[in-house]
Amino acid sequence: MQVNPDEAIVVAPQTLQRTVRVIGTLEPVRSAELSSQAGGRVETVNVRPGDRVAAGDLLVQVDEESLTLDLNLARSNAAATATQLDLAEIQLERAEALLDRGVTTTSSLDQARSQVEGLRANLSALEDQVLSAELRLRNASLSAPFDGIVSARNVDPGQYVQTGTPLLTLVDLSTVELQANAPVSAGALLQPGQAVSVTVDGIVERNFDGTVARINPVAVAGTRTIPVYVALENADGVLLGGMFATGQIVVAEALDAVAVPSDALREDAEGLHVLKIVENVLLRQPVETAGDWAGRLTQVSAGLEPGEQVISAPLPELAPGDLVTLVEN
Repeated sequence: MQVNPDEAIVVAPQTLQRTVRVIGTLEPVRSAELSSQAGGRVETVNVRPGDRVAAGDLLVQVDEESLTLDLNLARSNAAATATQLDLAEIQLERAEALLDRGVTTTSSLDQARSQVEGLRANLSALEDQVLSAELRLRNASLSAPFDGIVSARNVDPGQYVQTGTPLLTLVDLSTVELQANAPVSAGALLQPGQAVSVTVDGIVERNFDGTVARINPVAVAGTRTIPVYVALENADGVLLGGMFATGQIVVAEALDAVAVPSDALREDAEGLHVLKIVENVLLRQPVETAGDWAGRLTQVSAGLEPGEQVISAPLPELAPGDLVTLVEN
């Protein structure tokens, strides 16, 4: 009998893995919708969708003229009240001196004290107004809170915005997250930190290495799936938000293991065995197995040694004692 190269294998130590398949979409780990913190007319918008920005870059500038006037008015009111307070404190000192000499009455002293206390309270409130006006003026300049890419722009120069109006959306794609779903039956096998091999639709012949970051403790109602979040480094920026991806989570691993394709195993009245090729003769070789692994492989715990050659395909016409010829490629 002739045996083709893909119908026989030479046993060699290998790393076996048991995996759980998950599917989902990629999303930026960090995303922020930036809103206006000051009302007014938009003077400039320095970015467009797709632009890269660094933390601290000026993105949007709101007209500062009215805000500057408000700040100057608040400072003037505070300064005027401070002057009045200085005068009232001097008058209070005079009233206290006159009372000690018996020239004035206690009611005059109480009135002077009351005026000082009122002016102090007014000055404190006006100083708070100054701080508030300064904050509004600073908020007229919207800067990038982190390095990222602009994904949406909702405003143009000349528009009037109010506090809370959405202006821009900024995303950080240096690290992305695969928001995927795993079968609920595999929930007990999943743990944070497990390695994940990810393939992405549209990016052929490339696998991305990820890590299980989090596992939702509650299955999605009606789907019998558990949300799983996989972190992926994206230094070259090839991964984009919204891409569809598939991940294989490694939930078990055996190093330097001996394994054969599951189709290589045969069973008769005496138990499991494989057909081993020794000098072109098939021999019945009993084996003990230790479970199935990814790639339709079965681990062999006893019976085979590295370097031995066995039939790997389900060829029912072959039997122990048969002569075989290995056909070269």
